[in-house]
Amino acid sequence: MPQDALGNEVSTASARTLGAIDNFVEGFLGYERKATNVLAAADADEESMLANVYAGFSWMFLEAASARRKASVYLRRAESAGSGNTREQLLQRQLERWIADDIPAAQQIGEQIVDSFPTDLVSVKLHQYFSFNRGDAASMLRIAQMAEPANPGNAHLQGMLAFGYEQMHELEKAEAAARKALTLKTKEPWAQHALAHVMLSTGRTSEGVEFLGEASATWVDLNSFMYTHNWWHKALFHISLGDSQAVFDAYDHHVWGIEKDYSQDQVGAVSLLARMEVAGLDVGNRWEDVAAHLEVRARDTVQPFLTLQYLYGLARAERAEADILMQAIEEKANASNAFDRMVWRDVAVPAARGMLAHARRDYADAVRWLTLANPRMTEIGGSHAQRDLFGQLLLDAHLRVGNWRLARQMLEMRRTWDADGVPLNRALAEVEARLGHEEVS
Repeated sequence: MPQDALGNEVSTASARTLGAIDNFVEGFLGYERKATNVLAAADADEESMLANVYAGFSWMFLEAASARRKASVYLRRAESAGSGNTREQLLQRQLERWIADDIPAAQQIGEQIVDSFPTDLVSVKLHQYFSFNRGDAASMLRIAQMAEPANPGNAHLQGMLAFGYEQMHELEKAEAAARKALTLKTKEPWAQHALAHVMLSTGRTSEGVEFLGEASATWVDLNSFMYTHNWWHKALFHISLGDSQAVFDAYDHHVWGIEKDYSQDQVGAVSLLARMEVAGLDVGNRWEDVAAHLEVRARDTVQPFLTLQYLYGLARAERAEADILMQAIEEKANASNAFDRMVWRDVAVPAARGMLAHARRDYADAVRWLTLANPRMTEIGGSHAQRDLFGQLLLDAHLRVGNWRLARQMLEMRRTWDADGVPLNRALAEVEARLGHEEVS
């Protein structure tokens, strides 16, 4: 029986289809554009269960309302393809549960696959993706550790371990795993990404710029998410260093403009523009172009982490769609199933009200709602670095309304990992001056 690039058995696949399956496996793990080759292969070979399942996965990663409809075409083909092997049947069931928005069941099936077929690193990666979107770092690390004994020399598995460790705040282990991955394979962008997280968390900003600058030479043939996201990380280091020109260069040429209609590219742009403004940079009319591509997100509540940033981008550009999306968020909170209801009702709704208020310069209301939401923002998914946006907006709102003492405490806390940050220390100096003036008065 033929095998994929990782040695997992594949049933009913021609040589051409098997090549596309390998493209998906290698491309998905390495964030390379070739992963989407499986779509054409599935269209040409409707009898291949696995090719059609992977094509369905590819559509689900679109993270848009239309994804389920498009993925369902390939699910039906996979169901009609006949009996695949045990692993393929489990993957088909997982796609069916994902389309049905039954994420707990999809993850349970993923656990079965990794337990029985630990070299199926696509399943490890997919399980991490689901856990990441729920802010469940412990699950991300655990699934990678389950597969580690069977994949001792695989760079992609080490990259997954590195990010799991980093999200669990085990930074020394994260760095060790990331460096091991890069020793095994220089072009392992997820390990580069994990190491950038470690450097950001430990205030190694100059080292981060140098590391990512060197790593960028390997960012060829990457999908837009991985390319723009690693550049987004590089921009964060430049913001801390006060290098405004480098920040604008990163945004204009590497973060925004690759795939403007893709969810991850859109939230990367929103997040970076917001941070640039908080750091005191004038972003000009850049919100307008982002919002033009966010208009179609006016009722998009696929994932709360994404939705909140769509909302902020629309509101900063003063688009009426922001009010439509705010209403959709409240409706989602009321209509969600038990698995999702609490995160939408108790976290996403107050966070959305705070984001909307901040974008519209109602800083008192931003303080009110973001203060309520921020302690539970982990539940909406995203990484520590990504969720830091919400903390920065809350801090900015405190500064805007003159809550100097509380702002000073927040700034001093941030100095524990960004001690030399130029915008941070500039804000701290202003707060100290304001407090000194109050004491004199």
